[in-house]
Amino acid sequence: MTAVEDMFAPIDEKWLGEARKRFASPFMGTNHGHIPVDPMMLSHAAVASGKTIREFYENPELGAHCVAVIQELYDLLPVTHWYFSLPWLVELGMKTRYMDLMPPVPEGTIVADPSDVDKLHVPGPEDLAKGWTINQLFRANDYVEKHMPKMFTPLAIASDITGSAAQLCGLENFIMWTISEPDLAHVLVRTYMETAANGAEVIANRYGLAAITTGSVLGNNDIFSDDLVREFSAKYLHEFVTSCFQKGAGPQVFYHLCGNHETDYKVLKEEMVWSPMTIVHIGYKGREVFPSDLLVEEFGTYATCMGTVDTKLMLNGTPMQIYEQARDQLLRGRACPSGYILGTACEVPPFTPPGNLMALCKAAKDFGTYGTW
Repeated sequence: MTAVEDMFAPIDEKWLGEARKRFASPFMGTNHGHIPVDPMMLSHAAVASGKTIREFYENPELGAHCVAVIQELYDLLPVTHWYFSLPWLVELGMKTRYMDLMPPVPEGTIVADPSDVDKLHVPGPEDLAKGWTINQLFRANDYVEKHMPKMFTPLAIASDITGSAAQLCGLENFIMWTISEPDLAHVLVRTYMETAANGAEVIANRYGLAAITTGSVLGNNDIFSDDLVREFSAKYLHEFVTSCFQKGAGPQVFYHLCGNHETDYKVLKEEMVWSPMTIVHIGYKGREVFPSDLLVEEFGTYATCMGTVDTKLMLNGTPMQIYEQARDQLLRGRACPSGYILGTACEVPPFTPPGNLMALCKAAKDFGTYGTW
């Protein structure tokens, strides 16, 4: 069987050097090249490399190398990574099932009624170090550290604290409990949040650092009022990031606020913890992509702002539609005082046409080249 590292041509060192300088620009104010593009690359990298979505998730080493290759192909970021949307749930007692056309999904819930909440236990770092999630993350990280060390950035992952907690009892039950049994809903969120923070400690202890990636996905205005977003998402984001810092993770933080944050972005802003290397990304305002000028107005003095192009458009639109939306967002956000990144509203869809990604990157060069505005 061919080893993963023998499947791919070497990463071009000249490209990597340029991409590293470009990616540092938003944080260092060096304005090298053009505004970086981050379409949140996951399993599209496998599809574009002739592999399957299932292979991406079943084989972390393969997934991480596919991402590295596709970052170079589209001229994206100088780092590679591998992760999935619901880490740490197995360690809380859930089973997961691999799927052919999507990330692993939970097999049922572990909290069937309110009395089951009392049975939950937060695994400590020593327990998580023996668990399934950390084994998958270690496999990917160790592979990148060995074979592509210049692209190595380990991640402390809790992509959606509230949504992951909701998986423990099921989304419908959780949403109902936030109103009828709020104390139980808080226990679920706290249990997941503390588990993920312990996982961050394990990763930071192994590698000496861990960039924190988290956000508010289920906690958005399509589901909750601003007050409920504060109670069940924003406050836990604050505590999670603070705890990660205390446990050795950071200082880089990526806040991915997926979905509709039409008004709750102000609530989230009040609770967020800031570091000199913070990125803020918001998907939508109502049904439209979140406008980059508003993003910069609200967050531009605190963090690097990541503007949004609609993921539905990435999948179903034409290259010109993507180019024009990316242009509009760049013109609105490229002068952000803390730096600007062009991205997509969420993970780039696996079957996105390559021409649409090329259009996204072309817009960044045409309207985001430093020194041209």
